[in-house]
Amino acid sequence: MLHIGTHGFLWLAALSLIQNVEFCSSAEIPDVPSIATYFGTKTRYEEVKPNLLRDPLTVNTSVLRPPPGDFCTPFHVTAIIRHGSRFPTIKNIRRIHRLSELLQNEASRTSESSTGWLDELRNRWEPWYTEDMDGQLVRKGREDLQFLAQRLATLLPSLLSEENVRKRRIHFVTSSKHRCVSSVEAFQEGLQQHWDSAQGYNHEVDDELMRFFERCRGYVEGVENNHTALLEVEKFKHGEEMQAVRRRNIPFDLFFPFLALLDLVEAAFFICSYELSIKSIHSPWCFLFDESDAKVLEYSFDLKQFWKRSHGHLISSLSSCPLFHHIFRTLDKAGRPRRWGPEPASVLVGHAETLIPLISLLGLYKDQTLTITAHLSVGRSFRTSRIIPYAANLLFVLYDCQRGPRLQLLINETPLRFPNFQTEDAPLYRDVRAAYRYLLDGCDFNTECERKPEGRGPNTEL
Repeated sequence: MLHIGTHGFLWLAALSLIQNVEFCSSAEIPDVPSIATYFGTKTRYEEVKPNLLRDPLTVNTSVLRPPPGDFCTPFHVTAIIRHGSRFPTIKNIRRIHRLSELLQNEASRTSESSTGWLDELRNRWEPWYTEDMDGQLVRKGREDLQFLAQRLATLLPSLLSEENVRKRRIHFVTSSKHRCVSSVEAFQEGLQQHWDSAQGYNHEVDDELMRFFERCRGYVEGVENNHTALLEVEKFKHGEEMQAVRRRNIPFDLFFPFLALLDLVEAAFFICSYELSIKSIHSPWCFLFDESDAKVLEYSFDLKQFWKRSHGHLISSLSSCPLFHHIFRTLDKAGRPRRWGPEPASVLVGHAETLIPLISLLGLYKDQTLTITAHLSVGRSFRTSRIIPYAANLLFVLYDCQRGPRLQLLINETPLRFPNFQTEDAPLYRDVRAAYRYLLDGCDFNTECERKPEGRGPNTEL
């Protein structure tokens, strides 16, 4: 006789509830899974900004915070934006297909008394993913960027103005990846919709700027292709907590013995995230995981990003030096009086791999070193689910003030203070520049990275 245990009885009760709830009556299933805020870089933007679920054009103008008493007006914004929601890449599509095959095989071999949950997935869910989707932007992803553009035009109407859109005064740069090109086009569509204008697309493709991580030999050889660089990640993946995610889920043990392979456990978790971000549906796969499972899986993803892209290895953040210098050159140029006035806005669209190293180089979210046990601590700030969802954005807003130009930083439309200015939302630009002088005067890409990598294909995993 099989001994299920307390957790097992709870799970079987949940299965019974799932079978009786709809797959028949969708009104009774919550629109958003309870685990939706733990999907790491595969998190919807709405999980970070939940008010957008009610109104995607909601704008909080109070986020612009020049010092009170100092008359200021914004005169430039540089925006670094991640592409919107997308299809899985080929790697994850193949994992999903493998999981689907196991689902069908195991369902056909399982006795009648234990096939209810499998039948629900086998009969009500189809693996609709095809390899030609490979990371392409989805309709929801276009909307992510269109709505973001309209919100920013409302927040900064003098910069993302109808005249500046019409006269093409806004500079657009993108990665060559299709999802990024489609995202920058969607952003431009959003501006055109906001101002009820019709203009053609204009953008510059610059992979040296937006995909710098491919060109940095020190990063590629020292981290990307170095199996010892992610030892903390491997230890955690094979540790007790990740194994417990499988063991405490009855279907993984009873129905899917092959799911001892953690990549398939992750694939099941990813299906839940993809179907929410792509189709805005509560996938039946979500019921496999409770909040404690989701927290462990999220930490596994964060641990990987920390050691692969962020503070774990210095070269990871230093690889973003070209983008860092470009931002400050743009801000410097905007602050100098010119015959035709400053460039009002610069919009650069890239990847999670673009933003995470840059954010790290700026010294943000550096409260602790992530290890196999650090997730037990309270208040961990490095959470990619909160920092780098789809359509994540980092805004540098430059103000013209009485005492001189001031700079404010926002992440995902929320104020974020520079590390050396924890009492000021918009410190003087010259002071911010002085705080980063060691990087502005140094951080030479060729010196840090030595030379361009050779024979290296692009990484499209995130």
